[in-house]
Order: sequence, then structure tokens, then C-alpha cells
Amino acid sequence: MPEKLHAVTLVVNMPITKIDALDAIAFAADGGVDGAGTMSPRVWLAPHAWAEVEIPKFADPPPFAIDVYSDVSGAVAWAQARRLFDALERFGWNVSPPRAGVQ
Repeated sequence: MPEKLHAVTLVVNMPITKIDALDAIAFAADGGVDGAGTMSPRVWLAPHAWAEVEIPKFADPPPFAIDVYSDVSGAVAWAQARRLFDALERFGWNVSPPRAGVQ
């Protein structure tokens, strides 16, 4: 049986490339981009919690999504999404508050 992932989404309303968004998230999380150059890059935010970026296809304008996942619990995903939200707001990003969901 596949593991259940808990997801919380941040919506960012600004034009940015996926690579630049991942780099900024890594900087905010004091980490690095894992799997850079692959189809599924991610930034580890904490043990069992990571962020992935979903940029609209075909050069659609913003917004774009940052999905924060945890393989442990929704509470871990929520706490890390809230921490990332606060950090990105301090950087001056236009970010909507976290929205919970489950994948």
C-alpha cells in the first residue's frame, strides 16, 4: 500500500521561474534543492517534510503553487508550510496563507 502524503499549499502571485522559486525556498529553509535538474525537484524543510513547486504550463501568468508535503502527518506539513509562508513574506513575496489538502 502506498504511503499517504499530507499536503498544504501556498499560492504565490508573482512571476518567477521554477528554478528561481526552488532556490529562494532553499535559501529560506537554509537548505538546498534535492533532485535539481530532474522532473521532481524538492527542497527539504525538515525531516519528513519537503516543498515542491508547481508552475503553470504554457507560460500562463502567475499564480503558482508551492506544495508542502509530509509523509508523517498533516500537522507536520501545516507547521512547515506556515514556517515557509512566514519566511517568504519576510522576503517580500505575495503569498496566500496555507491551505490544507491531502494527496
